[in-house]
Amino acid sequence: MGLLHEGPKTGGQLVAAATERFGGFFSVTRSQVYRELPALTDAGLLRLGKQGPRSSQQYAITAAGKRAFKSWLNTEPGPDNVRSPLILRLVHSGSLTPKQRAALVDSARVQYAAKLDEARNAAKATTDPYEKAAADFAVAHNRAVIKLLDAIPE
Repeated sequence: MGLLHEGPKTGGQLVAAATERFGGFFSVTRSQVYRELPALTDAGLLRLGKQGPRSSQQYAITAAGKRAFKSWLNTEPGPDNVRSPLILRLVHSGSLTPKQRAALVDSARVQYAAKLDEARNAAKATTDPYEKAAADFAVAHNRAVIKLLDAIPE
């Protein structure tokens, strides 16, 4: 709902904006977005906007949605739960051959190097102190994963 404060968006636009804005520290899937939009609309937190090309549907946040979002922002976040498919695979990588383990680590290193570059660019591009702090976190996180990968013996 936070992304809809900027104006109406389709589900696809929300997924793209979420990936760009906070993909470095929070993942959002298309299925999550498309499942939640009708539920939020039924709850009166969103309303349907303009119908777009190829039957895409825009959604806009309602006054009730803005209040609910602000209320959510003001609640305790609870514990952070790290869910890393990579680290889960690394923990179980003893079941792989050495070649398979090396491929897993090498592939992850390439992916996290690209994520690190994206995070650095995001950190440089924003002037908002909260977005900058989140982008700096994404930089540190990606560096930490690369450091973890570098520590794995070959």
